[in-house]
Amino acid sequence: MKEITLRIPEEKLDFIMELIKQLDLEVAGSDETPEEHKEIVRQRIQNSDSSKLLAWAEVRKDLKYNDF
Repeated sequence: MKEITLRIPEEKLDFIMELIKQLDLEVAGSDETPEEHKEIVRQRIQNSDSSKLLAWAEVRKDLKYNDF
């Protein structure tokens, strides 16, 4: 079975959803992040201590990769 992702203009969404229903196709869940999750991230950012942050370039040097 093939899987595709579509970007649909808001004004065409109802039409496309009806078409999907008529064709008896499966619709996967939304990839959108729920607002409550976004709020948790905002709170964590606000509560973080910027003096403890590390630059990605420095952290990346310390990562070890296993080649398979």
